[in-house]
Amino acid sequence: MSRLILFNKPYGVLTQFTDADGRETLASYIKMPGVYPAGRLDRDSEGLLLLTDDGKLQQRLSDPRFKLPKKYWAQVEGEPDEKSLERLRHGMILDGQRTQPAETRRIPEPALWPRHPPIRFRQSIPTSWLEIVITEGRNRQVRRMTATVGFPTLRLVRYAVGRHTLEGLAPGEWREADPQV
Repeated sequence: MSRLILFNKPYGVLTQFTDADGRETLASYIKMPGVYPAGRLDRDSEGLLLLTDDGKLQQRLSDPRFKLPKKYWAQVEGEPDEKSLERLRHGMILDGQRTQPAETRRIPEPALWPRHPPIRFRQSIPTSWLEIVITEGRNRQVRRMTATVGFPTLRLVRYAVGRHTLEGLAPGEWREADPQV
């Protein structure tokens, strides 16, 4: 039977089990042999990471052809106007290719754990939170999209992949889930 692990990846942890440079990896948190990440989260991003021991499930969870929605909460510098949000919603050109449309809306600041180290704070520049849902997974896509419309991402948390969410998982915690869901 396949295993599916939901893991709340802390900030600064690499999405791999080894690192020649001695940086913190998944091995510090997950002591289960034979599971591998289904997709990636950048070292400076936090949140839901799925791991499995089933190669076919891993492909289905991470391959953009399956259009599995990934929900992110992004704290951005500034206060995006409706025109900027529309640009995100309609897709944009990154590396010469148009992104798929992204569901995007402003949200109140979510109840999250403190980040270590904390994001930079500038008294004269407000921040706001966006919920962005994408079905692709290009390199640093959400960060690059928000920067392209003039609102750099300061903190990025992946809240959900498909029906799976971070609900009930503190940073560094994991639980098994039903791979059939």
